[in-house]
Amino acid sequence: MQDIVNAVFVRSGRVLLSRRSAARRTYPNCWSFPGGHVEPGESLDEALTRELREEVGVTPTSSRKLGTLAEPAPCLNGEVVYHFYAVSDWAGGEPRLVGDEHSELRWFSISAACALPDLALLEYSAILRKLV
Repeated sequence: MQDIVNAVFVRSGRVLLSRRSAARRTYPNCWSFPGGHVEPGESLDEALTRELREEVGVTPTSSRKLGTLAEPAPCLNGEVVYHFYAVSDWAGGEPRLVGDEHSELRWFSISAACALPDLALLEYSAILRKLV
């Protein structure tokens, strides 16, 4: 079982989504959240901090757990549990693309994010609605 942390950045009623690069093995070109795999010996909070520094160049300073989702297609993508955190404050300026895991970052209203036809997981809508 693989654990993956995801940051749902929240600011002024909007959320930050990241478009996964076309070269990604799972969910290429789909909207998702910054985050990634938890490494052996690492806590979920430690993984969240590391992944956000690596992917968007910021350090979370205030976050809360929103919930978890199991990978809906484990036969294709493996046994994965996604852990979602609302991140309401961070250090390091505006989140920005670092590396090549994502091709775009964009702020959306929660309703616009839920209506995107190319969300990596349809179940993201239930996580986003917890912010309302």
